[in-house]
Amino acid sequence: MTVEAAPLGDSGPQEGVPDDGVQARGKWANKMEFLLSMAGEIIGLGNVWRFPYLCYKNGGGVFFIPYFVFLFFCGIPVFFLETALGQYTSEGGVTAWRKICPMFEGVGIASQIIVLYLNIYYIVLLAWAIFYLINSFKSPLPWSTCDNPWNTELCHSRLGVFANPHMFHPESNWSFLSNGTAFGDDSTDYIYSSLLGIRSPEEEFWTNRVVRISNDMSLGKVQWDLALCLLAAWVICYFCIWKGIKSTGKVVYFTATFPYLILFILFIRGVTLPGAAVGLKYYLMPDLSRIADPSVWRDAGTQVFFSYAVCQGVLTALGSYNKYNNNCYRDCLALCCLNSVTSIFAGFVVFSILGFMAHELELPVEDIVASGPGLAFIAYPKAVSLLPGSSFWAVLFFLMILFLGLDSQFVCVESMATAITDMFPRVLRKPGRREILVLVIAVVCFLLGLPFVSEGGLVLFQLIDTYGPSGTSLLFIACFETTAIAWVYGANRFYDNIEDMIGYKPFPVLKYCWLFVTPLICGLTLMYDLLSSNFRVMVYDYTPGPWAPAVAALLILTPLMCIPAYIVVSLCRNPDGMTTPSSDLRQAWPHKPLLTLCSNVIFKGQPKLPRTANEMEDKLMMEETSRT
Repeated sequence: MTVEAAPLGDSGPQEGVPDDGVQARGKWANKMEFLLSMAGEIIGLGNVWRFPYLCYKNGGGVFFIPYFVFLFFCGIPVFFLETALGQYTSEGGVTAWRKICPMFEGVGIASQIIVLYLNIYYIVLLAWAIFYLINSFKSPLPWSTCDNPWNTELCHSRLGVFANPHMFHPESNWSFLSNGTAFGDDSTDYIYSSLLGIRSPEEEFWTNRVVRISNDMSLGKVQWDLALCLLAAWVICYFCIWKGIKSTGKVVYFTATFPYLILFILFIRGVTLPGAAVGLKYYLMPDLSRIADPSVWRDAGTQVFFSYAVCQGVLTALGSYNKYNNNCYRDCLALCCLNSVTSIFAGFVVFSILGFMAHELELPVEDIVASGPGLAFIAYPKAVSLLPGSSFWAVLFFLMILFLGLDSQFVCVESMATAITDMFPRVLRKPGRREILVLVIAVVCFLLGLPFVSEGGLVLFQLIDTYGPSGTSLLFIACFETTAIAWVYGANRFYDNIEDMIGYKPFPVLKYCWLFVTPLICGLTLMYDLLSSNFRVMVYDYTPGPWAPAVAALLILTPLMCIPAYIVVSLCRNPDGMTTPSSDLRQAWPHKPLLTLCSNVIFKGQPKLPRTANEMEDKLMMEETSRT
């Protein structure tokens, strides 16, 4: 049975009257809390250290073409779909799919497994950032010199190496050393190999002091100082969200805005440095030959899906706390614009500093460009160590890294807590239960994260970072999400639901993206990704044994198997109702077609029942009243 249209002020799905001490589901105090929480989630470390590098790697300005194609035809449609789904159902990432289409509840479970991966390993980045932040208050910066206990004889600082950088290339001639001392062949070979194997103090600080990689890359012992940093990150995260959206909505006023202030300060400093123009040229100079490379399009697609946090259930959870009549369509468009603009702006910040570093060291920009942790923990620390007042700029940079990652982290934990609470509301939606649930999630994820701060933890980190929330998994989930809404639930019916919420229909192109364009592009990208992937992980020239490809396959298959598994479960439990949405969901126009294409009805709506005598009498009375 489907609910008829309720008055405009109705809050949407009927949640029932709380009983047995069950608390009512909360709502955002105002729109700004929702917008800042969404911005905090989608604008994170990937905007700063992944997008600029991919832009440089994939043809500079040419990369914008596939990026915006994926954004308009995949990113925005899926981003809006998930947010609107949460607002319409007022449910978390699992129960929203259970209500809208029971057979696709596995989509929600798969998304939560992706979130679990993120909750375990993403916060390790914050532990590293806290470690660097603490060391940033020292002068000189500990990663800028070679006279520390963790340095080796291969370490050469800027004064030792980069004062004469031309002497440290493979083709350099070191024969003048023979004029002062007679060397045998073995000694000469040793000199050459040592000089060609030089390492910067920044790299040695990272490998020998921070992650402390073991020689055989075995897990080894847990580093107690990194474990304390990880614990500190979890304590901060816990107290940001332990009271639910009441605390989350207040914290994001600072955590989501403060990084922009730091980013702007770094931008002003960066573009005024010598060599900044050279760095920006490498960032934006278009290479038209790369546009036909399929890997460029694959990188653009995965970057859009990563940076927009789609297919993780997070957007659905945050949208579920909106009021029913909130204009989520306008909000989503504004957030998508903000996210992409931030990514492009961050590229100016990063490459202006890298251009300065290349200028100072007399090296080409391509020799110092890095991505991911290599940019945040090696290249950029090297750059700030060259600046006057280096400690100040280091503190600013690592504060930005910390806050960019922090709100992404605690919003992911909030999403998981929301999903679990909505699955068991009678047990968990009671006073004090929320705090215990978040504490359990934090403790479990902290314990599971300890291997990542061991001596061989970098191998595990690289493995789960590559194959946990992988492009393969996200693209696969996106195909099922759009198919479920557009073809099973009905694109027209979902459009009617959105119109009932915001007062008008969204741009019609979105409907055809859900029906055809998005699943087609995602499917083709997924096929290319699978064909080109070799499940190989390499960390500092070390390749793990045969266990690594097995773990990689397990990380990818675990969430994806949930989707067909739940379809089979739904078929066995209730084959007649596996596509029937919950009767709790408000349907303003239940008799309208579920799906139409080119004015042709593909799936019909509910048949109109014959009116009873009382209904006919009521209608006549209303007509008489209107004439009067």
